[in-house]
Amino acid sequence: MSNELGHQLRQTILRLARRVRAERADDAMSDGKLSVLFMLANEGAQTLGSLSDHERVTPPSMNRTINGLVESGLVTRVSDATDGRKVVIDVSDAGRRLVRDTRRKRDAWFSSRLSKLTNAERETLENAEEILRRLADQ
Repeated sequence: MSNELGHQLRQTILRLARRVRAERADDAMSDGKLSVLFMLANEGAQTLGSLSDHERVTPPSMNRTINGLVESGLVTRVSDATDGRKVVIDVSDAGRRLVRDTRRKRDAWFSSRLSKLTNAERETLENAEEILRRLADQ
């Protein structure tokens, strides 16, 4: 039973994640670029290497992603405040707006779905959220 539950949960979580990712302020932006924007908005300026490590891609691949985001005006390259030889990537005001608008869209999508559930179903999800967070953090 545990293997079957694991399989069903994994598939459901993946489907839900794909559905949530589809809600975005810019439909043309790739998941990879949006992920980098969210990371920068949440964690602050990063080096190309730290972004590559976080996204689990090669530095040349991350550089192409960053070049596209720079061209779109969504991120900037700036000298590191403590080491002028180092360049860090930071999210621009336009990038922050895109992240904010995407979060709003995703939250609205979720809220509309949750509002259609019964109180008991919402309570079940509240309990499950803590368990799922623990699983994700392990």
